[in-house]
Amino acid sequence: MTITHPPEIDDSPETRHDATPGSDDEMDRGARQGNSVPEDEVAAIFDEIAPVYDRVNTLMTLGLDGRWRRSAVRATGLASGESAIDVACGTGKLAAELAERVGPFGRVVAVDISPRMIERARSAYGDLVQLGFELGNALALPVGTGKFDAATIAFGLRNLSDFEAGFRELARVVRPGGRVVCLELSMPRPMLWGRIYHATFRRLAPALGTLFRQGAAYRYLPESLEGFPDADRLAESMRRSGLVGVSYRRLSLGAVALHVGTVPQTVRTASPAG
Repeated sequence: MTITHPPEIDDSPETRHDATPGSDDEMDRGARQGNSVPEDEVAAIFDEIAPVYDRVNTLMTLGLDGRWRRSAVRATGLASGESAIDVACGTGKLAAELAERVGPFGRVVAVDISPRMIERARSAYGDLVQLGFELGNALALPVGTGKFDAATIAFGLRNLSDFEAGFRELARVVRPGGRVVCLELSMPRPMLWGRIYHATFRRLAPALGTLFRQGAAYRYLPESLEGFPDADRLAESMRRSGLVGVSYRRLSLGAVALHVGTVPQTVRTASPAG
């Protein structure tokens, strides 16, 4: 079933942008192309914080993370009985909401590189018959080409060693006409507010982590935002990966960006992971 309706947008005052090439932000060469922390170290960090991850997230976002996930689910345009893959699924909250969206006759596969995150996700949502969890790498997903109606990644892209390759892999596993949805931290505008936000985040994340005896691990999170592409540049990366109709919305004063792209209705060459 081909999705033909436009992405669902909730009634919040956040602005939606149709991403077009050539903006000044996209020409900013200071943005990095991937995470420099080795994958095994990233997995170890998330293994360590898995027991407290949900509680710290709720505190750090003042409970807004639930609203952001719901926006991402709506943006997939999924219907009952369809399928999705959630990459960098963490403790499985977004995957579970996708599973509720597609219903018992649909299918959701959730993938994460952290064994302890997968363990907690299975423990929490193992009763959802349409939802399965797999240990895997976001840059080499353990699924075939064009198998899903939509793919999502929430707060996981900035942990990948190659952001554009991540989008290519997400696009590979989605059928033509399906959507790729990315929910990720962003730098708010204007620049002054962005600097205040970033300085606060750098102090808040380790402080909250320390309350749960995970201060060292939570220092990684604000560091992963250093040099991360802004919303315009991330949209350009999605286009380079082969996605079309790319657009995005800034949420919560620009602290988060929700990007949506569509896999084109053209013949594609599968990646080696296919």
